[in-house]
Amino acid sequence: MLMSSPHLARRRMFGIVAALLLSVAAAPASFADGARLHTFHCLDACPAGAPDDADLVVREIYTLSADPLTKLAVWVAYRVTPDTIGPSQSREWKADPWLADEETLEPTDYDGSNAALGVDRGHQAPLAAFSGTPFWPETNILSNITPQAAALNQASWQRLEARETRLSKESNAAVYVLTGPLFERLMPPLPKADERHRVPSGYWKVVMTADRRMSAFVFGQETPRTADHCALRRTLDEVELRARLRLLPGTRGSWRSLDDALGCAAPAPNVGAGTSRSRRAETSTTVVPTPPAED
Repeated sequence: MLMSSPHLARRRMFGIVAALLLSVAAAPASFADGARLHTFHCLDACPAGAPDDADLVVREIYTLSADPLTKLAVWVAYRVTPDTIGPSQSREWKADPWLADEETLEPTDYDGSNAALGVDRGHQAPLAAFSGTPFWPETNILSNITPQAAALNQASWQRLEARETRLSKESNAAVYVLTGPLFERLMPPLPKADERHRVPSGYWKVVMTADRRMSAFVFGQETPRTADHCALRRTLDEVELRARLRLLPGTRGSWRSLDDALGCAAPAPNVGAGTSRSRRAETSTTVVPTPPAED
């Protein structure tokens, strides 16, 4: 039976990623000097600079680097297309089966955290962006989840995610996203967790398209529900310095701004570190300094 081209393309995509899974499913994230990681989910090379003992996890719908110290992802890379987007699905949390027990949180570790800390189980690679695929349950694996303030998770964070899926649908093209937590101050731990871990103080996100447009953001855990995600734009340099990662290793050439396509018509806030010349966006992808403090 001859498959239609969208179904054939999707099967090819999953076949390519499945082959990659067999070789690097939960491999150490360190590489030889100068070596770069390329997966289907990263527009260019995937981020570099994760701890040497971090595990690299490659699934059908995302790639992430899992830190055994924090028990959270250092970074997550995902690729949204019109075919991957679907209606909301259920949330059935589970520990990452590809990580050792001592390297990941379990569902019970989050018990009581909403009442005690006001946090949700916040997705890094979002559920709605992949509920059009059979692999959407992988978004609920806890290596893709962080303790994220409910006011952030349910408001400006979700609104930016909605803009990512809207952009993919309207442009009929892939949207590439890198995201991860920030640990810039010590936060109260999950009250029922029985292993050492860290709760993030904030988050970063970089949204890109294949035609070399980009916008970058930083969100503090204390971000109010009324905050506009556009006010949280930052330069790529600032995001890299605060995340302590090289997010686009080896990437050369200039980038244009993706701000308008993400609903950000006004100029970006003129704050933060400058953007490097080799990766300058026409409108700076620039976080108004944030005060300390499911999807």
